[in-house]
Amino acid sequence: VLFTTGGSDAVEVALRIARAATGRFKTVSFWDAFHGAGFGASSVGGEATFRAHIAGPLLPGAEHVAPFHCYRCPYGHPGPENCGLACAGMVGYALDKESDVAAVIGEPMRATPQVPSPGYWKQVREACDRSGALLILDEIPTGLGKTGTFFSFEQDGVIPDIVVLGKALGGGVLPIAAVIARDDLNVAGDFAIGHYTHEKNPVTARAALTTLGIIEDEGLVERSARLGRRALDRLKDFTAKSRIAGDVRGRGLMFGVEIVADKASREPAPDLAEAIYYRCLDAGLSFKISQSCVLTLSPPLTIPEDDLDRALSIVEDAISAVEAGAA
Repeated sequence: VLFTTGGSDAVEVALRIARAATGRFKTVSFWDAFHGAGFGASSVGGEATFRAHIAGPLLPGAEHVAPFHCYRCPYGHPGPENCGLACAGMVGYALDKESDVAAVIGEPMRATPQVPSPGYWKQVREACDRSGALLILDEIPTGLGKTGTFFSFEQDGVIPDIVVLGKALGGGVLPIAAVIARDDLNVAGDFAIGHYTHEKNPVTARAALTTLGIIEDEGLVERSARLGRRALDRLKDFTAKSRIAGDVRGRGLMFGVEIVADKASREPAPDLAEAIYYRCLDAGLSFKISQSCVLTLSPPLTIPEDDLDRALSIVEDAISAVEAGAA
């Protein structure tokens, strides 16, 4: 376990460990992913905001493939039922073509949010094992119970070689992140991997220990799973009757509603999403819009149940009002 002061630095450390352990330097990662704002993190990330103009040129050997996105499959499939996991297959294809890849790095569940199809990460894990590449999973936004299990990857039946944690690790107050790796990857003792001034700060370490203790003692992982199921069921029931709520998806207390012009075309509707967002703000609810039209809801593990219900009511009322105005 290595500590850093933030997720971007932790991703940099994970990449260096992969290089040291494999003797390789290339990576395979995903377009639209976010792994931090550092140089290496931006290189393996896939958001234009962190890669364009003054950001480049970035690290050599940082190859990208399209991410999993069942509602808007980049490979043109209508849904996960008949796609043959084309998105996972492309990871294997890239590893076959780039035979000297050190690591595949990805988000087990994308925070936008996007949930992988069953079997996706198992197929990627198998491709990594065949090629000798390590699998790094970035659990910075999804870990510590946010998705209803302590790690999101538990729901996919895989074990990565390296896990990156952050954000909630410091209790939402103090800056600390961590890199957790297989013991046999401890091969870089002679190199300065990390070496940040405050990486082993006793105050932030105490905050992390306290956070982990509270999560365990108060059963917050199980609570996240229970409240998340209830929230998703409620939103799915509501959106089944909505013309502009195209998709509801998520895990635990990380879920979202994609706003579209109509369900048949699935055309993104950023103007409608923004109108819904401002109605929610006026009613006292703040959240983030992802990918221009996804209402991204990520309540804390400790949210009171009545507050969660109130938040969902605000979202539902705002969608209904905007839909009525757009009719």
